[in-house]
Amino acid sequence: MGFVKMDKVESVCSVLFRMLPLSLFPPKPGIAGWGGMMMSERILIAEDNAEMLELLCEVLDDAGYQTIPAPDGRAALDYISRSGEMIDLVVTDVRMPGASGDQLLAAVRATRPETPVIVITAFGSVEQAVEMVKVGASQYLTKPFETRSLETAVGEALVRTAAQREQARVRRERPGVPVRLIGASRPMKRLIEEMTLAARSASTVLITGESGTGKEIIARAIHEMSGRTGAFVPVNCAAIPADLIEAELFGHTSGAFTGSRGERAGLIESADGGTLFLDEIGELPLAVQPKLLRALQDGAVRRVGANVERSVQLRVVAATNRDLEGDLSSGRFREDLYWRLNVIRLRVPPLRERPFDVPLLVEHFVVRAAEASGHAPLDVSPEALAVLTSYGWPGNVRELENAIERAVAFAPGAVLRTEDLPERVRFAGTSAALIARSLSRKMTLRELEREYILETLRSTEGNKARAADMLGIDRKTLYRKLDEYRADGSLAP
Repeated sequence: MGFVKMDKVESVCSVLFRMLPLSLFPPKPGIAGWGGMMMSERILIAEDNAEMLELLCEVLDDAGYQTIPAPDGRAALDYISRSGEMIDLVVTDVRMPGASGDQLLAAVRATRPETPVIVITAFGSVEQAVEMVKVGASQYLTKPFETRSLETAVGEALVRTAAQREQARVRRERPGVPVRLIGASRPMKRLIEEMTLAARSASTVLITGESGTGKEIIARAIHEMSGRTGAFVPVNCAAIPADLIEAELFGHTSGAFTGSRGERAGLIESADGGTLFLDEIGELPLAVQPKLLRALQDGAVRRVGANVERSVQLRVVAATNRDLEGDLSSGRFREDLYWRLNVIRLRVPPLRERPFDVPLLVEHFVVRAAEASGHAPLDVSPEALAVLTSYGWPGNVRELENAIERAVAFAPGAVLRTEDLPERVRFAGTSAALIARSLSRKMTLRELEREYILETLRSTEGNKARAADMLGIDRKTLYRKLDEYRADGSLAP
């Protein structure tokens, strides 16, 4: 018997492999991976039948994996509890002495939730295997099965969970990294490494990146990893009126300017012993920049209207989505302040440069949005995840979060579908996936045109006027094309 598809739909990875460029996914085992390293996932196999255990190990060893044999459920449980090493996948029988397959599944879900579990079962225990799938197993195979079915099931499960497993590796390698830093792609791993090093220093940090990439989250993470006892004080330089920003930053004495009542400490003093985060630093008025530079250099601030300085010890992290070097040449930003801020520079990659992280972010935002709105727990359909991964996300993580929040609000059932996504995401993401699919299938130009038109029509739920507008053609042309497709049998009458 062959591969059994979970919940009667194709697995996420099957759809992604069919629709998206292979560059979005980790390489197959046994071939060169990122950075030239060889990829060889570790698979724990729990099976009490010695001949079957030997066969499973042989098949997966030949496929390029590292296998860890366990002659029964107890041995598998002992290995999981004792070993600190990464396990990429578990293959388990259902009925075994010492501990059953469902007990092993429960232990894996509790201690290594990112690790997929494939269940192998005899015909008499299929019902129990189905129940295991419902509570977290990836899928099940019924004995006897073809070895190719096992390889397919293992390969798909590993691809589907690759991002989660990489994220878990990052957490184990760097246990101090805040949980909200979601990402296991190479750009994010590099950023986390740089952040970890920056947190050990007291030097100023300049974070650059497009709007919506999460620069404040990075700044907070640096503060948390630095072990500073003071507060994290965020300041949005673009949100404070230019005539008030000096008093907000440095504080003021009573009567220092019209409307000032009493003496007040500024935000810089509030960050004493902690971290001052200056977001949108490129919007800081030119007149205030030399005073900020002096405070950074001398470690002291003077409130507006005061004659004495107050000593402060703090870490300054600044962020911008502007081209500050361009502002230097135009005179909008002081060069001396720029170099004082740009001691350690971190670039936050846009989401389009790390599509491998999209599934992780989607999972996080779906859970959070469902909990916040009181919606029942939601799964994401393979097709919807493929579209979300294909979309370019010009608004980065912020746009993805908003799109998921909107989709959760519109999802009528227990599965978030493609049609629940915002139209711009649905159309653009489907278009990118279609192009990738056409390349893999070697479509002719006419076939690509037909697929594109029909996909656009599906994305508008049959609204021909809107589809024609999105395609940039008039309705007569669309109707003529549809008549041609009906005539050649590629579209139902």
